[in-house]
Amino acid sequence: MDLTFITDMYIPLVLLACLVIGYILKKWIQDVDNKWIPTILCIIGAVLACAVSHTVSLSVIVAGAVSGLASTGLHQMFKQLIENGPANGGV
Repeated sequence: MDLTFITDMYIPLVLLACLVIGYILKKWIQDVDNKWIPTILCIIGAVLACAVSHTVSLSVIVAGAVSGLASTGLHQMFKQLIENGPANGGV
């Protein structure tokens, strides 16, 4: 099964916005448990994608959700890079 179509679903503006929102949720809002941040970003990504494209369709919603979830992975990659560095086994 070829899953390369997922890379076509990234919306850079939504990804960046979800990255910022996720950072704010993690650092400044203490009431949000870490396990809920990916779910929140998935929903926010879907809503932002619909707002950016001015269209509500299944493909736009899925692309936004994928971008929201990708922002979580991107945050983890940056975190590992900053904390460990390339010389210490980081990304």
